[in-house]
Amino acid sequence: MKRREFVSLLCGAAFALPRNARAQAAGLPKVGFLYPGPGAVANERVTHLLEGLRGEGFNAPDRVTLVVRAVNGDPARVGPLLSELIASKVDVLIPLGQTESRAARAATTSIPIVMLDLETDPIESGLVTNLAHPGGNLTGVFLDFPEFSTTWLELLKQAVPSLSSIAVLWDPSTSTVQTKAVVAAAQRLGVKTEIVEVKTSAEAGAVFEVASAHKPDGVLLLSSPFMSIYSKQFADLALAHRLPAISPFSAFARAGGLMSYGPNLFDLFREVGAMVGKVLKGTKPADLPVERPSRFELIVNLQTAKALNLDIPNGLLARADEVIE
Repeated sequence: MKRREFVSLLCGAAFALPRNARAQAAGLPKVGFLYPGPGAVANERVTHLLEGLRGEGFNAPDRVTLVVRAVNGDPARVGPLLSELIASKVDVLIPLGQTESRAARAATTSIPIVMLDLETDPIESGLVTNLAHPGGNLTGVFLDFPEFSTTWLELLKQAVPSLSSIAVLWDPSTSTVQTKAVVAAAQRLGVKTEIVEVKTSAEAGAVFEVASAHKPDGVLLLSSPFMSIYSKQFADLALAHRLPAISPFSAFARAGGLMSYGPNLFDLFREVGAMVGKVLKGTKPADLPVERPSRFELIVNLQTAKALNLDIPNGLLARADEVIE
């Protein structure tokens, strides 16, 4: 990306798509992106959103106006920033995360919404009526947690054969679909679980103290926007407490956590960008099927394994997409 384009993103808006039926006579269409974390991280995600738009034939920077607003981890900012985006007459909203997505859905039934939410069952939550035909003004990319919960535990059990209990770190602002799936999977595998709530990254240190006091054999970090953003902090704490840990986010393993297994986040942002492109070409969200991630990555950090005196089996290493030595 050219420096000129990057500076435009930092300022909050600068790309535009071709006109369509929803475009305003006075200007080109606008796409509003509401991100739960810091602005600097939002700008990294924007790069991949734009790649998805280009894949639909919409080349940046001169044919789309992208308005970026960052919540900076403060839920109180969600409503005002969302109102600001709506007042700016955006043609499509892209909310990231459960809190932002639910707020967007409550705020408008007319503006198309393309969500990226890795913590919600879209049908159980009532966000959509059908995966193939969502209905209403909302569609997006969601994760299938029941399947992933089993895989996370199986991977952790391969790395730690004596695994009999785990601490599960859960952000209570996200759906209980995650905790229900993990508890059910753990019961099938004969692993005891303790759900430990962590509401903000500032609480992470105290949460690990509580979790460690129960002497678990490992830790599973469930999906949450702030757990993704602050992956290094969580990886550092897991290592400091000598706890083998797995997360959905690759940044966790790359920052020193033992393992990560989950969808490629950059792929998901590209997919969201492509879906936005389809909406701006005239496809109604009601008729645009909900997408599930199609590519998943397993990353194993051998440096951390050695620090924890773990002997990672060759079969697990062979399965990994990336091994950090």
